[in-house]
Amino acid sequence: MNVSLERPVLEPREFKKLSNFIERELGIRMPEIKRIMLESRLHKRLRVLKLNNFAEYCDYLFSDTGMRQEFPFMIDVVTTNKTDFFREPDHFVYLENSIVRPYLDRSHGSGSFDIWSSASSTGEEIYTLAMVLEGIREDFGALNYTILGSDISQEVLAKARKGVYHNSRIETIPMNLKKKYFLKSKNKSEELVKVKPIIQRNVSFVQQNLMHDKYDIKKTFDIIFCRNVLIYFSQEKQKKILLNLHSHLKPDGTLFLGHSETITGLNLPFLSVAPTIYRKN
Repeated sequence: MNVSLERPVLEPREFKKLSNFIERELGIRMPEIKRIMLESRLHKRLRVLKLNNFAEYCDYLFSDTGMRQEFPFMIDVVTTNKTDFFREPDHFVYLENSIVRPYLDRSHGSGSFDIWSSASSTGEEIYTLAMVLEGIREDFGALNYTILGSDISQEVLAKARKGVYHNSRIETIPMNLKKKYFLKSKNKSEELVKVKPIIQRNVSFVQQNLMHDKYDIKKTFDIIFCRNVLIYFSQEKQKKILLNLHSHLKPDGTLFLGHSETITGLNLPFLSVAPTIYRKN
């Protein structure tokens, strides 16, 4: 196939096909204002696949082979994976001081918590949770916990499982926690660190599309984090996701949303207990 040297343009016809597909399958709104962004992100895929234009890309994507082989790459192209260690720190303070420690005080120091980070991206949120819980376990030796991380993107899940980060990614972590929970690369020029096994041993990862009607994850959780995800969805899809998350919470379980997100007006069975923190009702 001869590939054109001109930079392909995402024409309105193909953009409509792709944007409708993305919203239907991923729940992510793709208005006209995002056409140039989508075009830019997909150019690499056209080069890899040796396609001349976006019409050819659509033909391939919507074929049986394309749906099997290209759809995972499409997911990685259109999803946003911004995350940080200890992002929105008030949530972790609340988790420790208003949920876990009070429970352990009431239960004479023993207890078990199952936590789900439902949009875990490259793992920063997951390992922040593990650091918080390991810190509590130093005071309550009988604390047990599991943390499940899920994301729609296999690419970011692979990075999360490795637990390897550039030094710049851990700048927000207090020095004592860096020393306790991270290993420096032997090759100093790489400027990489790896999370220690102590905060990986209770962590697992699985792929999950929050837009699905039913989730592959069958267990229920004491705590669910779903932060800075709902802002990408329509109100109708937000409600669908939140009801699914509600069904995966244990009685009186707690849901954490992002600081720019709210369930106000959605008429859902949650009780607000703190800003962007809700208890199953």
